[in-house]
Amino acid sequence: MATKRGTDNLTGHGQDLTGPRHSIERASHAPGYIYSSPEVYALEQERFFFQDWLYMGRVEEVANPGDFFTHRIAGEPIVVARDKSGQLNAFYNMCPHRGVEFAFGRGNSRSFKCPYHGWVFDHTGQLTGAAYMKDAVGFNIADCRAKPVRLGVWQGNIFVTLNPDAPSLETFVAEFENDFAFLRMKDCRLGNRIVIDLDCNWKFVSENLMDFYHVGTLHAKTFGAKFAWTNDNVKLKEKSGLTIWYDAAPPTPGGEPLLGKMPWLEDRPHSFACTGFLAPNLTIFGRIDCIRPMVAWPLGVDKCQVIVYHLFPEKVFERPDIQEKLKIYHDYQITVLEEDRMMIDSMQKAMSTRGFKAGRMSTLETPIHNYINGYLDRIFGTSAGRAGGAD
Repeated sequence: MATKRGTDNLTGHGQDLTGPRHSIERASHAPGYIYSSPEVYALEQERFFFQDWLYMGRVEEVANPGDFFTHRIAGEPIVVARDKSGQLNAFYNMCPHRGVEFAFGRGNSRSFKCPYHGWVFDHTGQLTGAAYMKDAVGFNIADCRAKPVRLGVWQGNIFVTLNPDAPSLETFVAEFENDFAFLRMKDCRLGNRIVIDLDCNWKFVSENLMDFYHVGTLHAKTFGAKFAWTNDNVKLKEKSGLTIWYDAAPPTPGGEPLLGKMPWLEDRPHSFACTGFLAPNLTIFGRIDCIRPMVAWPLGVDKCQVIVYHLFPEKVFERPDIQEKLKIYHDYQITVLEEDRMMIDSMQKAMSTRGFKAGRMSTLETPIHNYINGYLDRIFGTSAGRAGGAD
């Protein structure tokens, strides 16, 4: 059931949700407040980012004992670290004494030390040292640790969830495993990690990545000319899920696989391409030569961060020219992202204006239609915007 706060917001901006609820042939896009309202944004944190399994990165990023990286999930500070036994752990980056963060950035460390009072933690989050606490009655170092966070690994990809009651990661990714296990991400290695900040709501990133309607126009000078798909190859899933099979060139300036085909895709044409979306914020692109997970992280109602991972088969990293080739993939990805930036930043500006009215959808926007309806179901309830009103 939607909260009273969420239900009030349906009409509080002088707009409703009926447009996206029609069939694709009659549907309109979502109203602007879905992308500009602080109240809606707060609901998203509670119903997506504090509930679901979330993609955090690759096991190669924390390959050795002592390796770690930090991240914020909807403002919650998290550490992912590999301990001396080789086990991966996730816990709050928050000293249980006064709440100060004790890990910064990413790298390798012998331990974590709170910069405020010097409490020391190992890579499981366990407190190992606390100066001047011996006289505190009932205080026991062995009983004190940073709050743990559930962590799981699928195909070499690290996920965490802030929800202790969430279903298993295996259950969460079951359909993705069924559709994309053949890509063998577990046999790949991280080549590039690209981070870019955008002045738009995080949902616009996911929508843009599944919006094939715009490719021939906006990306005509990059990859759009070698891109082809039909709605027949679109598989819509529950909760906004999506799998698409289509034709596209490898993500390089000349549309050639600079590092060759992935060995397990040797029988596929150079134009092989697929895309999958896993709510709330993970999109995976498969190509003949690489795999690109992309994650959209909310930083505010009109700010977000996109992280792109380029994965390649292990064997290509033995090439003497590997760094040169990886830079080409890196720079080309930046070029494409910059083509999108102006458009989605412009859309964001429109969302809070009086003049904006959501326009009709094209049937080529079927993936977005499914995405928005799955989103509305979870945020406002399955009957919100349909006949009978909101839950």
